[in-house]
Amino acid sequence: MTYVVTDNCIMCKYTDCVEVCPVDCFYEGENTLVIHPDECIDCGVCEPECPADAIRPDTEPDMEKWVEFNRKYAEHWPVITRKKDPMPGYADMDGQTGKLEKYFSEAPGEGD
Repeated sequence: MTYVVTDNCIMCKYTDCVEVCPVDCFYEGENTLVIHPDECIDCGVCEPECPADAIRPDTEPDMEKWVEFNRKYAEHWPVITRKKDPMPGYADMDGQTGKLEKYFSEAPGEGD
């Protein structure tokens, strides 16, 4: 099992999760985070830390696409290990549907 970041992180990018991760497996894109599924140790401490409920275990239905999504971008984006402010307008974006199609950016974030 692994944990993955889903589309509710897009345009919110809370980083509460990264500071509790014991193995530093979060990677930062311009407007979202991902977890490297091969580095995640399945401890689960990140899931309850996400205010947007964007982190899910891969054992839930329809998570295969998110495992591959997380793997793809974790291999190209910089690691992030410290908490940063969420994105401007995050409160309005939290919970919106269709964020992957509307807002996702493949550009890397700053990382640490």
